Amino acid sequence: MYCHGDGVLKDGEESVKWLRKAAEQGQVTAQYHLAAAYYKGENVPVDKAKAIKWFRKAAAQGDAVAQFNLGAMYNNGEGVPADKAKAAQWFRKAATQGHVEAQHNLGWSYALGKGVPEDKAKAAAWFRKAAEQGHAIAQYTLGCSYCRGEGVPVDIVEGIKWLRKAAEQGIVNAQRELEMR
Repeated sequence: MYCHGDGVLKDGEESVKWLRKAAEQGQVTAQYHLAAAYYKGENVPVDKAKAIKWFRKAAAQGDAVAQFNLGAMYNNGEGVPADKAKAAQWFRKAATQGHVEAQHNLGWSYALGKGVPEDKAKAAAWFRKAAEQGHAIAQYTLGCSYCRGEGVPVDIVEGIKWLRKAAEQGIVNAQRELEMR
């Protein structure tokens, strides 16, 4: 309420105070929002180490968005040393809960062999999960995978289906790919 001025005067410091109290008592949503505040510098100074701490607590309780954010921070070396294997582990935890960005990122982990053994079939399977949820870039990537036979058998019809879905969402590369077919 203090964060948004909902029924009280907007007060960032008071908002963080109450978030911290709830987070310290194990409230997962408060842990996530406190982590996000430290990550973005909302009402507190940016502090990636504190963001990691609170994302980790929320992630340990199964919060998929916190798990994804931890994966991204390990992937990019934000607040922690870059560690592609830990990134893939956190992406997998979030991806198995249906987090679409985590599914897409895990697909790329497998496609490029970053933090996991390279496996084009697993990459395509994760791209498909994200594509089926409407993730435009995953749709484009999956379409290309079918057209090129990367991790899946060559299937131009299936490839064009996914490229069209991506193109309809404004992915220019998908539109170009379709023009070449």
